[in-house]
Amino acid sequence: MAAEKMVFIGGAGNMAGAVIGGLVASGYPAERIVATGRDEQKLADFAARTGVRVTTDNAGAVAEADVLVLSVKPQVMKALCESLTALVSDRKPLVITLAAGIPLSAYQRWLGAGVPIVRAMPNTPALVGTGVTGLFAGEGVSEAQKRLATQMAEAVGIAHWVGEESGIDRVIAVSGSGPAYYFQFMESMIDAAEKAGMPRADAERLTLQTALGAAKLAAASDMDVAQLKRNVMSPNGTTERAIRRFQSGGLPELVEQAMRDCAERAAEMARELDQ
Repeated sequence: MAAEKMVFIGGAGNMAGAVIGGLVASGYPAERIVATGRDEQKLADFAARTGVRVTTDNAGAVAEADVLVLSVKPQVMKALCESLTALVSDRKPLVITLAAGIPLSAYQRWLGAGVPIVRAMPNTPALVGTGVTGLFAGEGVSEAQKRLATQMAEAVGIAHWVGEESGIDRVIAVSGSGPAYYFQFMESMIDAAEKAGMPRADAERLTLQTALGAAKLAAASDMDVAQLKRNVMSPNGTTERAIRRFQSGGLPELVEQAMRDCAERAAEMARELDQ
């Protein structure tokens, strides 16, 4: 059976481009993928890199779509969807949206009733094939369509399905926004090492390699991260003193509050964009 025809609106952008590249690299037939955009030169370059079809004609591409992936900025999503309502309502492809913050109820109004829709929330490490994509399926999404959405997500990392739409807000708090938390911690470590006298280039190199190594060790280990932390800590040693400083300074509580704030803001944005 031929692979489903996948159309990516905004397909030459960073996130959609990463997903397309991952799909092609994992064996999905490039000739069954279409990427649309406005910049003809950018599209031509993208086609040369990936082998997929490209076009500036959204409507023409959607008319052939089995799967329609929407990867445009949230502020232009309504206008895009409303320009495609007739086509999408008639063909009823699986619609997968990569835009943050917009709830399913908005897409249902903009695209028409009965269209199967999946909200997908990838994070930026998808750009290097180590992403996390939160997924939520609306009514009418079949198991086969869910498998296809999973395949798309796993082309750039791991897929995580949630059973209710509010679960996407929790995924955002952990994984969607999570890379920035680690970047903040890395930045603080680099700054502290520089202040202590280490050249900044050395501080950055050591910090990034340490973060990479810690993540790889945690992912490969059967032990939970609390035990891995204890394994580094000798009684009354250097690591124990540093960890005690983090704990006495309220780091665990601060992380919890920051993640709660993130999830609350995601819910607020959904209400704001549901217009």
